[in-house]
Amino acid sequence: MQRKLLLIRHGQIQANRAGRWHGSTDSPLTWTGRSQARRVAKALRRWSVENACAIGAIYSSPLQRCAQTAEKIAKQIGREVTLEPDLREYSVGELENTTFRDLAEQHGFFEQIKADPTYAPAKGESVVSVADRMIPALERIYCAHPDADNIVVVSHGAAMAIALAALIDGNPSLWTQYSFGNCSITELHLEPEPCVGHFNRTEHL
Repeated sequence: MQRKLLLIRHGQIQANRAGRWHGSTDSPLTWTGRSQARRVAKALRRWSVENACAIGAIYSSPLQRCAQTAEKIAKQIGREVTLEPDLREYSVGELENTTFRDLAEQHGFFEQIKADPTYAPAKGESVVSVADRMIPALERIYCAHPDADNIVVVSHGAAMAIALAALIDGNPSLWTQYSFGNCSITELHLEPEPCVGHFNRTEHL
């Protein structure tokens, strides 16, 4: 079986329902988010048993929405969670908690980052800087477990999208092509060339 990372987006938070950008903002799961986390945890356990392929490790962003999701998975799989700071979400600094509509219409945020991937709002990050921490983090995690067929990585929608765009397309600015549902499962292969297997699977929810 080809080794892979199983990318899991965290469960729902209130900002997801309200259409607000929470990057570095540390938000807990909603009731729905906790339910989603339990469902993806059970699906991963069932999948690993049915396919006789154990999950060798679980890594998570330190933000509580990811850590809470990862703990549900850890309880089902019987593995400890390792927190990896570089898996955190794309921070937009002083624009945190702004609605997506206002980011677009009042701040021209999406136009700016498309035109210049090195642009960062005050106290925030750029698309390039997110890629520059996410890709090495995924590679470190992959290389740390050479005998594991599957490694779970719990992270965030924008951060994972930027990583895939950089790895697969060679251009992190194409990150909007990759949309992850809450508690979706995506298979990422790093060898021999980066590629995606199943993408954004949500049937378990």
